Amino acid sequence: MEHASGGEPAGSAGDAAEVLDRPLPEGVRHKVVALVSDAFGGLTVAELPSQLRQYARFTPSRRAKFAGNAMAAALEGDTLFRQRIGERLREAQPELARALEAGSPPAAADPVDVAAAAYVLRPVGWVKLVAAAGEEALRADAERADEAAQRELERLREELAHAREQTKSETERLRAELEAARKEADVLGRKLRSALSDVKRGEAALRRTNAETETVRTDAATRVTAAESEARRLRARLGEAEASVEASRRAVREGRSIEDMRVRLLLDTVLDAAQGLRRELALPPASVHPADTVDAVEPGRMTPKDIAARALSETDPALLDQLLELPQCHLVVDGYNVTKTGYPQMPLDKQRLRLLGGLSMLAAQTGAEVTCVFDGAELVAPVLLAPPRGVRVLFSKPGVTADELIRQLVRAEPPGRPVVVASTDREVADGVAKSGARPVASALLLKRLSRV
Repeated sequence: MEHASGGEPAGSAGDAAEVLDRPLPEGVRHKVVALVSDAFGGLTVAELPSQLRQYARFTPSRRAKFAGNAMAAALEGDTLFRQRIGERLREAQPELARALEAGSPPAAADPVDVAAAAYVLRPVGWVKLVAAAGEEALRADAERADEAAQRELERLREELAHAREQTKSETERLRAELEAARKEADVLGRKLRSALSDVKRGEAALRRTNAETETVRTDAATRVTAAESEARRLRARLGEAEASVEASRRAVREGRSIEDMRVRLLLDTVLDAAQGLRRELALPPASVHPADTVDAVEPGRMTPKDIAARALSETDPALLDQLLELPQCHLVVDGYNVTKTGYPQMPLDKQRLRLLGGLSMLAAQTGAEVTCVFDGAELVAPVLLAPPRGVRVLFSKPGVTADELIRQLVRAEPPGRPVVVASTDREVADGVAKSGARPVASALLLKRLSRV
């Protein structure tokens, strides 16, 4: 308290004698607000001016942010509040405070810090310190602004040089493109003139062709007229020739009547002699005639082609029934072709079992020989399968397709035996048909099996 009472008259005298004639420099003002905010927390609520008590619980940074103007106003207008802040400043920075009160601020100290402390403590000559700090701050700001201006100028110079370089390169590129465009235009112009010349030559050739065509058309019309006249003349001569031939035939018939009578008498003599010779030799009547040596189907025996001659639809199951009724008929089935036509969504083993079950019942009903052929290439392992009664089950060997195995079965049958092959494969159907078998569609067999 003794220190405070001793410094108060000097401060009061300084306040009375020295007054700022301009606002605080901005840097000094921010520093003063920071000093007040830091010292703010060391005061009780009662020691604070009324307008600052609401900021008592704020942190120093928040007080500086939200109560900066209020603290600056209180520091300027409330002498007691300023003295209390000064006391806190003397406690926080005693060396700086003593140097200011002694009138010799530290030479190495920041002018802004010195000016802010002088503004709070108000020693003799504090206005000069504040003004000097402001000038120093202005000089520093000017120097920084000058440096910034220099940097900006340097940057603008670099940008200008870069822009000039880009403009130069862009100009050169555009000139090159313009030159290329001119050359391309020249080439296109030459091509256009050549195309126009070709068009003119083509038009001239077309006119010549049209003239030649017209000449050919006129010549052809003249020749057609001459040919028609010649045809009419030849038809007239043909009629005359036909009349002459008919007259000649009548004359020949009338002149040959005597010769025909002599030939008839000679023929009767030869026949009578032949009959006498047969009686003399006691020859029996002929039992074999030439017609008996011709290989054909006897009455009551029908072939698959005879069945095809009947007016039945290729999808009518009755057609398959009639084929299987032929004596010793052999039905050969392309297994996977039939199953993948009827029920392709099932696994292969299920397809085989379903088809073989239906074929077994069909064989029992018709008495026909039934052989079902599967492609061995579809197998991933040997098939453990007991063939059903009446059905022969065959798998093609490695390297042999089911189609080739079916053709081998058909070729193995003797000529004349009725063989029916169930397959939708066009190549299989055409091949077995050449060997004498009757192909039927897989759908036809599936329809017949659905009735089993």
